[in-house]
Amino acid sequence: MAWEKRLFRLGTRRTGLVATAGVLGGVLAVTALGGTSIAATGGNDAGSRPTAQARADQPGAQEASDARMEITPGQGAHGVGVNDPVGVTVSHGRLTKVTMTAVATGAQIRGTLSADGASWKPNRSLERATRYQIAAEAEDAKGRSALDNATITTVSPANDFIGHVSPEDGSTVGVGMPVTVDFGPAVRDRTAVESEIQVSSSSGQQVVGHWFGDHRLDFRPRSYWKAGSTVTVTLSRYGIQKTVTFKIGRSQISTVDARTKQMTVVRDGKAIRTIPISSGSAEHPTYNGRMVISEKFGQIHMNGASVGLTEKNGKPSYDIEAVPHAMRLTDSGTFIHGNYWGGDSVFGKVNTSHGCVGLKDVRGGGDGRTHAAWFFDHSMTGDVVIVKNSEDKTRLAPGNGLSDWNMPWSEWIAGSPAA
Repeated sequence: MAWEKRLFRLGTRRTGLVATAGVLGGVLAVTALGGTSIAATGGNDAGSRPTAQARADQPGAQEASDARMEITPGQGAHGVGVNDPVGVTVSHGRLTKVTMTAVATGAQIRGTLSADGASWKPNRSLERATRYQIAAEAEDAKGRSALDNATITTVSPANDFIGHVSPEDGSTVGVGMPVTVDFGPAVRDRTAVESEIQVSSSSGQQVVGHWFGDHRLDFRPRSYWKAGSTVTVTLSRYGIQKTVTFKIGRSQISTVDARTKQMTVVRDGKAIRTIPISSGSAEHPTYNGRMVISEKFGQIHMNGASVGLTEKNGKPSYDIEAVPHAMRLTDSGTFIHGNYWGGDSVFGKVNTSHGCVGLKDVRGGGDGRTHAAWFFDHSMTGDVVIVKNSEDKTRLAPGNGLSDWNMPWSEWIAGSPAA
């Protein structure tokens, strides 16, 4: 199966969740930890077709659903009040399932589905400083399914004091996770704003900020965070101070070799597993470089019609409702994910995708013994995935996702007016 590599984001930086099968350049749904999202795509791979082998391995196509869902307050919303209206509505269809989950803990929020299936809302007020994923499923009068999702973050005096800070306060992340401050209005006086933010680590590593345009400021040390350390972000303004603290978990760095078609997973300096993979084809190679897992999604839904790929009869060239165990590596659409339609002749033997990295899986992702399930279960946001020996000649932009580590330290500190 061919997969996309480069997508334009929709909404906020890391919450526009995207994937496609076989092409780039369209709109599709993504099931993320039981949820979905919609994003616009584009880039160098737009309009490409999957290989004949990939098409032969695809499940049957499904016509697009007439059901249209709306999630309130909308994808990527920050600063949502704990008593603000939150819910899902549908037109031209009926809601069949809605799940609301606290991302950090996995706890599900109970809600009520209306008798006519037209709306859903949570049963209680939300918690402060919490990131939630809302996943909605619906079907139209012909029984055709539709998926949608949104990731929202409730109000937090610390996280939204100057700009929205990630990771979340109290979270545990991998060694590659930078501190990111996203700003709504463009920042004109970068020096003044950066001086109001201090980032330190219990490891004693020097931490420096770097600006990616006027809306994003990242902080990282010269090399990955030390495993087991604690990172503290202090924000000060008008004499008031707020603090965000998160922990660095174990070190996990996985290296994908596009030439040998194997991925080696190294945990705390020791290789713990080698996994056969299939990466980008010669026509659409995977980015080389250091990427960081920014989001994890249980399933993703891909439809060829969303990118303009249809057969002569008008049906989509492919429609895969549930691609399992997907983890985002770049904002532009690079994922490492499960693949249940590829045969034994693919993994470890041939690169067939449009830039993503595929691991052997089963339909529905329910077999924990597969390589994809194992890697998903043993990975966390902030873990590093390195790709090498790909035929790709383009430079992975450090601001594409959490790819900060691809920028040399000398360039990194040059991007900080406070350095």
